[in-house]
Formats: sequence, structure tokens, C-alpha cells
Amino acid sequence: MPLPQLKNDRFIPEGGLRIVVQVPDAHVQRIIDAVLTAAPLRYGGYDRVIFRTAPGIQQFRSLGTGRNVATETAVEVPCAELSFFIARDDAATVQVLKAVYAAHPYEEPLIHVIPCLRTLHIHGLDEDNPNRFWNREPEDWVPEPHR
Repeated sequence: MPLPQLKNDRFIPEGGLRIVVQVPDAHVQRIIDAVLTAAPLRYGGYDRVIFRTAPGIQQFRSLGTGRNVATETAVEVPCAELSFFIARDDAATVQVLKAVYAAHPYEEPLIHVIPCLRTLHIHGLDEDNPNRFWNREPEDWVPEPHR
């Protein structure tokens, strides 16, 4: 299915890939560091843009066909999920995925590569918008250097 064009005068749509990686919570920073060695993860005027969920529970049962012996029941591992966008570039995507594989503790890392669009704002359109953080009293989530 082709992605929509979304032509407009408010934002710029850009096609690329959303990469989602599930990783044991104790190894999250190792995966982030590995990804950042392969790609800067730019998003508009920012870089190192990654979303990390709070730890949840990943479950799986080993079939015994890989490195682990077969297990009768599923095991549970506290895992976080990382997601980030990369521009559509096959060679760059392969390098990012290889970095994840090299740093991930699993034999079979759970990685999804999803075609998607992201939107990038057009600079200068929001200078007077009262909802923007720079036009309001600073809220707790606004980092100190941006106040």
C-alpha cells in the first residue's frame, strides 16, 4: 500500500522507516548507543530522537531449534521498547539493524521495520502560537536550557 502524499502548507511529510526494538530493560542504553553510532536520528532541528517505553513484560517460549533448549511454558522478561525514525536508505538501514544485532543480548532480537511518514514543521509558522512552550510559563517537562 503506498503512503499518502499529504501535500499542504503547514508541515512537510517525509517517507522513511519506523524501527521498533524490544530489549531487556538492563540493555536499553547499550542498544541506544549502538544505534547512535550508525545514525544520528535527526528529527527537524533535533537529533538523538528515540522513544523509550516504560518496562513491560515480553514473553516467549523456546522451541529448542536455536541456542536455547526447548521450554514447556513461556518465560517472561522485563523489556522496554525503543522506536525511532530513519530516512529511507537501504544501506543506512542495514547499518542500523546490524548495530542493533551486534549489541542486543538475544539470539533473535525482536525488531520491526515499518514504512511510515513523519511530519516536519515549517519553520516560522508558530512564533506567536500561544500553545508553544516558548510563549508560556515553563512547565515541568521543559528542560532547563530551553526555559
